[in-house]
Amino acid sequence: EKIPEKGNWRALLGAQEARILITGAAGFIGAHLSMRLRLNGRYVVGIDSMNNYYDVRLKVKRRDLAIKAGTIFIQGDVCNKTLLSELFHDHRFTHIVHLAAQAGVRYSKKHPIAYGEANVLCTITLLEQAKNASRMPIFLYASSSSVYGRSKNIPFKESQRTDRPISIYAATKLATEHVAYAYHELYKMRCTGLRFFTVYGPLGRPDMATWMWAKSIKEGKALTLYETSGKLLRDFTYIDDIIDGVVA
Repeated sequence: EKIPEKGNWRALLGAQEARILITGAAGFIGAHLSMRLRLNGRYVVGIDSMNNYYDVRLKVKRRDLAIKAGTIFIQGDVCNKTLLSELFHDHRFTHIVHLAAQAGVRYSKKHPIAYGEANVLCTITLLEQAKNASRMPIFLYASSSSVYGRSKNIPFKESQRTDRPISIYAATKLATEHVAYAYHELYKMRCTGLRFFTVYGPLGRPDMATWMWAKSIKEGKALTLYETSGKLLRDFTYIDDIIDGVVA
């Protein structure tokens, strides 16, 4: 099947209404995306395993808001082939936004197997299901700015080298990029990877710096400062800007 020009997904779908699967739908980005797409009148199905990497109550809050907005929510594992098969059969997705992943750079050093399974194996499982659909959906997936490693070429560019990851987390995210590219080459699947840069905002992850700073300020505690001689810089991206980009 001929691949339409960049951005012209309607040529691929014809008059068919968008039916969107969001993995990691109770996550920070996933929940906000679910609510935005529902606000735009889209048909949205969300799936999330609701794991306990951080306080599940926060995930429950996000999930409930997404459901209130009209998202069809399924608690389950993206590695579950049977569940995926049922979801694809019942909903006939036109788009997939794959945000489910094991997050955290430091945590990956102690739990590398969990990252290989959640970030690589589950991505392949989902791509296989998409490949075998009666009509292959467009596939968007979350990568990470971590793939740039210690690169000193700033600002970063999509075209620069990313073959020297310095964490297990980054290595698994880079692996998903290569896997997605292979599915594009082999099966002409429309795949787009999004390298997010430290996202912050309402209902954000409690293991992120901005959350910890706000918590310390609220509790009247001193902030921990690190001596960097003014050389440490980091980009942060507000959640609404991320969602604008994904929806576009």
